[in-house]
Amino acid sequence: MNDSRVNHDPRTVLVVGSGPTGLLLAGDLATAGIPVTVVEKRPPGISNLSRAFVLHARTLEQLDARGLADELEALGRPQDRLPLFGGLALDFTALPSRFRHVLVIPQYEVEKVLLRRAREAGADIRYGTEMTALSQDADGVTVDVTGPGGEHERLRAAYVVGADGMRSAVRTAVGLPFPGRSVVRSVILADVRLAAPPEALLSANAVGDAFTFLGAFGDGYHRVVAWRRDRNTPDDAPVDLDEVREITRHVLGHDFGMHDPRWLSRFHSDERQAPAYRVGRVLLAGDAAHVHTPAGGQGMNIGLQDAANLSWKLAQVVDGHAPDALLDTYQAERHPVGRAALRSSGGMIRLVMARRPWTLALRRTLEAVLGRVGPARRRVAGQITGIGVRYSAPSGAHRTVGARVPDVALAGGRHLHQALRGGRFVLITPEPYADGGAHGERLAVERWAGNRRTSVLVRPDGYVAWASDTAGPTAIEAALAAHVG
Repeated sequence: MNDSRVNHDPRTVLVVGSGPTGLLLAGDLATAGIPVTVVEKRPPGISNLSRAFVLHARTLEQLDARGLADELEALGRPQDRLPLFGGLALDFTALPSRFRHVLVIPQYEVEKVLLRRAREAGADIRYGTEMTALSQDADGVTVDVTGPGGEHERLRAAYVVGADGMRSAVRTAVGLPFPGRSVVRSVILADVRLAAPPEALLSANAVGDAFTFLGAFGDGYHRVVAWRRDRNTPDDAPVDLDEVREITRHVLGHDFGMHDPRWLSRFHSDERQAPAYRVGRVLLAGDAAHVHTPAGGQGMNIGLQDAANLSWKLAQVVDGHAPDALLDTYQAERHPVGRAALRSSGGMIRLVMARRPWTLALRRTLEAVLGRVGPARRRVAGQITGIGVRYSAPSGAHRTVGARVPDVALAGGRHLHQALRGGRFVLITPEPYADGGAHGERLAVERWAGNRRTSVLVRPDGYVAWASDTAGPTAIEAALAAHVG
C-alpha cells in the first residue's frame, strides 16, 4: 500500500463524496486556505440524471455570498409558487429575501458550478477513488482508499467529512446507526420530453391513490415524479413509459405527449437521521446525515446549508483560531434543522397520500389555513426555504444572536453578501472602527448604510455571532477575540 501520510499537510481536510454538499464544503475550505482532498468513487463527469432540481431562497443567499447565485439564476428558471397538491401551493413572493422564489435548476448544473469553484480554489478532487477503511486517533484520521486503477493508498487528514450520501461508507465506518423507515415505495422518476407541455413551470396534484409532480428542467426535458398506491413494485423492477403516462393522466388529466425518456427508474423514499453528526474527528453532512421524502424540495438545500455551517468552523479550528469544541456547535445547530425537515416533508407526503376520511379532512383544513392565515403560511414557507432557520443563543446574548442576516445595505454602496465573500466574518458598526489588521483576511469591517446603531458581528455563514446596541471599541475587541480568534 502506498502510504501518503508523511507528505500530507497535517491541516488537510478529507471530504468523501463530490455531490453538491461535498463540493460546496471543499470550495469553502480551499478558499479559506485549508488543504482539502475530495474522494469520489464515481468516475469523472457529472451525470445529468440527478434527482434534485430546486434551490430555495436561503440556499441562494448562501450561494450569493460566494458570488455564484447570479450565474445559477441565469441557468435556472425562477418560480414564485411551489405547488403541493390540490389547490395548495407555497407562495414565496413575501419572503424577506432578494430571492423571493424557488429556482428550478437541475442538480447537475449546480454541481458544475460548485466543482469549478472548488478546483479554482485549489481543492484536490479524485474521481474513481473509493474509501475502504477509516480509523482515527487524537491527532487525526487515517483513511484507506482504492484508486481508479485498483491501487491502494493511505491518506492522513486532520478531519474527515462524510458527504457520501444515504449509504455513507463514512457513517458506517464510525459505527453510527441510521434509524428510520421507508415512507413511500415504488416512486417513479422519469426525465421525458413533452409534445404539449403545460403552461406552468411546476405542476403537482394528488388524488388519494396516486400523485404526480411535473417540473421543467429548461433543457427540453421535464422531470416526472409519479406514484400509485397499487403499484408496490421493487426498486429494480423495470419502468415502462406507458406506466408513467397512465399515472400522470390519472392525476393531472393529461400525459402531455410524453416521449423520448432519457431516464426511467424507481426508488423508495426513506426518513432517516443519524443520531450524531460528529464522532471525534469525523463529521457527516447532507444525505449521509439525514434523508427524507422529496416533498418540498428540501434535500439538496439542507445539505448545502449543512456545508455552509460546517466549512467556516472547520477552517477556524484547523487554522488554530478556535478550539475544537466549536465543531460541536455544528451538531447543535444543524441536527434540529434536519429533524424539522424530516417532519415537514414527511407530513406533506402523508397528506399527499391521504385516503382515510380523517386524513383527508386534515388535508382540507391545512389547505384552508395556509390559504387564509398569513402567519401560518409565512412560517411554513420560512421553514421549507430555510429563511426561517434561527440558531439558539447563549443566555444573556443580544436578541439578534443566532438570527439570519439578510443581504443588508452597507456604506459605500456595498451589501453584506459581497462582504462575506471569501469566507469572512463581517463586523458592521454605526461608527468607523479600525481593526488594525489583527484578523487579516478573515474579517471585513463595514458600516451601516443607514442610521442603525447596533454593532453586529456576522459569521461567515450569514448568522449573527455577537451584537450590541451600546458597545464601544473595548467590547468590540473582546467580541472579535472570542469569535474571530
